Amino acid sequence: MPKVKTKSGAKKRFSLTGTGKIKRKHAFKSHILTKKSTKRKRELTKTGLVHTSDEGRVRDMLKI
Repeated sequence: MPKVKTKSGAKKRFSLTGTGKIKRKHAFKSHILTKKSTKRKRELTKTGLVHTSDEGRVRDMLKI
């Protein structure tokens, strides 16, 4: 039986917290920043958690 491989894109985008939840980054923080408010840009910098409805798919990509 061959090894089960992790999706390399998912490996770069997600990480686990100490309690086993999956952390993610926010989108829309890379370009066209002049029209976005300072508050919006600051909030996008913070990490978020993957929603529970998507968590199964992400765990399957990460093979955890």
